[in-house]
This record gives sequence, C-alpha cells and structure tokens, in this order.
Amino acid sequence: MITVIEQAVQARLIATAPKVETVPVTLCYDRSDPFAVRMAFPALATLEGVEVSWTFARELLMSGLRHPAGCGDVRVRPYDGDRTTVEFHAPEGVAIVLMTTAELQRFLERTSALVPPGLEHRYLDMDHSLDELMRGSR
Repeated sequence: MITVIEQAVQARLIATAPKVETVPVTLCYDRSDPFAVRMAFPALATLEGVEVSWTFARELLMSGLRHPAGCGDVRVRPYDGDRTTVEFHAPEGVAIVLMTTAELQRFLERTSALVPPGLEHRYLDMDHSLDELMRGSR
C-alpha cells in the first residue's frame, strides 16, 4: 500500500523584479504524518546552496487555494484563476513562490485519497510518537 506521495511541480520563484526564476519543487505527503505536507526546494533555488524543506499543514494548503490562509511563516493565497502563491517568511527574508493551482489540486486529491481530510487522527501512531518523545528526554 502506498504511504508516501511525492509530486514534482514547476514553481516560479518571485525575486526582485523583473527577475522570475522557474525552479523544480517537490511536494511530499507521508501518511505517518497525516496533518502535514512538505515542500522541498533544490539547492540551486536557495540562498545557502543546500536543499531546503518547509513543512506545514495540509489544511493550510487546501484553504489557501480558495482564499488567503495563514498568518505565520507560511501563507497561501490564490493569485488568479490558474495560479496560487505560497509565501515563506524567515529571518533572512520572504520567498514568494507562484505555482499552478491545478498541480496543487492534483497533489491534494492524491493525499485525500490516501488520508481523507478530517480523519487524519486515525493515522497517527501515538505509541510510536510517545516512544520517540521519551527517547529524546532520556
């Protein structure tokens, strides 16, 4: 049974005008962490020159396709009928990524088939999570 979904998408990294770069981004969803999605950026798209991943709520991505969502480090909002922006706020600055809404919807449909929204709690392994937590405190 499939437990991890990865999907490569093209994103446009909005930098200082007029520079806009297209970068490959990988969206990842793991059933063992059912509330989260991960967005990974390759080294060529980062200031540090190493791959960077952001993990945030799947619900935030779902909501942001319809209306502005998020008030923290990650914010998602519709841009126009065909595209969605994802903003990443860090001490170093803000990165704005423009993605095709249809690709994001396709990814979310796949995650919903794996773990239906609202039923994420059924896929949590609390015993394992508690073991991991306790192991770190010893």
